[in-house]
Amino acid sequence: MSMSLNRVQLIGNVTKDPDVKQIPGGTTVATFSIATNYTWKDQSGQKQDKAEFHNLVAWRKLGEIVSQYVKKGSKVFVEGRIQTREWEGQDGAKRYKTEIILDNMIMLDKKGGMSESYSDSGSSEEASSDRGHSSVRASAPATADIEESINIEDLPF
Repeated sequence: MSMSLNRVQLIGNVTKDPDVKQIPGGTTVATFSIATNYTWKDQSGQKQDKAEFHNLVAWRKLGEIVSQYVKKGSKVFVEGRIQTREWEGQDGAKRYKTEIILDNMIMLDKKGGMSESYSDSGSSEEASSDRGHSSVRASAPATADIEESINIEDLPF
């Protein structure tokens, strides 16, 4: 039996306001990107930083939540799966874009001591919009700040 796993978890800052569209049938899709930073010391002991940029896609209700609450500079924790799209450009050359299709998002910004957690229970972006039973769960942890309740060392990666 073959086993595979396509799971991504990221914490980063949103690089620009999300682009939100309604596709035919009324389904909402929000696209945005976040930056994550990797810091290390080189051989001479100098601190080095490198930013990685990740393209994110949120569908249905999660896309609506993104359109309402996510702004440039927001700090978010996201979970999802990697997907690479392929298309032919106007010049006839193949183009590729790697994106993370979101399942869950937690807003890490401080808003009155509460944070919000959101999920997309839809199976995939191909799901027909007339099914309409995607759910969003919102919760407010009792801790003063989500950054205190999620310790980076505790995350499973």
